[in-house]
Amino acid sequence: MTYEQALEIINSQIRVGKEPALDRIYKLLAKLGNPQDKLRFVHVGGTNGKGTTCTLIASALTESGLKVGLYTSPYVIDFRERFQIGDEMIPKNELTEIVEKIAPIAEEMRTNGDTIGQFEFITAVAFEWFLAQKCDIVVLEVGIGGRFDATNVIQKPEVAVITSISKDHTEMLGDTIPKIAFEKAGIIKPRGEVVLYPLQENEAVGVIETACLERNARLTIPDLSTLQIEKEEIFGTHFIYRNKALFTPFMGKHQVHNAVTAYEALQILKKSGFALTDEQILQGFSKAFIPARMEILARKPLILLDGGHNVGFAKALKEVILQLPKTQKRTAVFGMMKDKDSKAALGILAPLFDKMIMTSAAMPRAQKPDELKREAQVWCKDILAAESQQEALQEAFRDWQNGSAIIICGSFYLAGEVRTTILNHFNKNLEK
Repeated sequence: MTYEQALEIINSQIRVGKEPALDRIYKLLAKLGNPQDKLRFVHVGGTNGKGTTCTLIASALTESGLKVGLYTSPYVIDFRERFQIGDEMIPKNELTEIVEKIAPIAEEMRTNGDTIGQFEFITAVAFEWFLAQKCDIVVLEVGIGGRFDATNVIQKPEVAVITSISKDHTEMLGDTIPKIAFEKAGIIKPRGEVVLYPLQENEAVGVIETACLERNARLTIPDLSTLQIEKEEIFGTHFIYRNKALFTPFMGKHQVHNAVTAYEALQILKKSGFALTDEQILQGFSKAFIPARMEILARKPLILLDGGHNVGFAKALKEVILQLPKTQKRTAVFGMMKDKDSKAALGILAPLFDKMIMTSAAMPRAQKPDELKREAQVWCKDILAAESQQEALQEAFRDWQNGSAIIICGSFYLAGEVRTTILNHFNKNLEK
């Protein structure tokens, strides 16, 4: 089997199982010898900030000398981004070997009426690889929800982390904050340690507190009264938390809150025996990187790429954009999926831009640029519905050469496609 054939097998699995349940992945993992039961985990759920929080925790633990697995989604450029140890993705040959092992089991289950979903298949690949590599600990990001997410087959993690909770995937998780919080709380295990992002709607906090009480789990919420922002800029933030000087390279105040959430999780790991110093946490945070998450591709003028795709992302991005000088002209390259609340996101972002260029990712689920233009024209008067990504980027690059900041946002799928194009074709012109 080639690597390309392995990807074809993965992509051929159905996107979502026939109903929310864990029985299918439990059966699959049992046939593999339950690799998840032989690993230690930090389990991270929530709506927004999961990827950042996972990356900060994994980077700090790696800095301490541990062999740290990191499982995240979605990927931006390369499918193998989902599985990392340190800063290395899973090698193609090792991914292929594991798919060769799992595929016949999944096919046998399918013939018996237990069709494995794509995320379940991928999660099994992750457990197999992290065990084979003898990881000291794995930072495991929840896919969707928590209660019935494929990652929730693990036993009690060293710590469960729940990031910012807001409305997303409402067709699966429910259309209210309490319903969504209930699903997120599904990762809380009896007598477990739990860290909750500090700024939540009261309804969400109540649900999480109730779940912790019912399961006799200990809840930690970062104490923002001990937080002091020292220097905040678009390239990162220096801050003090619990009298410790820290830095996050991710932009915006919400990223500082993600960082203190990660910090509290790391303190729990220290108490449970992981050797980790404050200097290693600082260095680990400083080195953390995620493509297409508030990523700066150029500085003068700014080209910022962000793959966030819901109202929570829009609010966070607004906070970052407002840090730009008021005299700075701003052009957006915007695209979103049909199943996302584009009108709400545009209501937050469109008033911030002098110009918007609507485009789409190269996939059927992408919303048409003309539709996005109609939605946004209430808030922004200069809008172009580009016929192609190439046209959108050429128009944006002309604005950039004339001094405008360029913000590319709305979809991870779009971000991945555009990022490659910019780095491959425009990099020689960009002033880093």
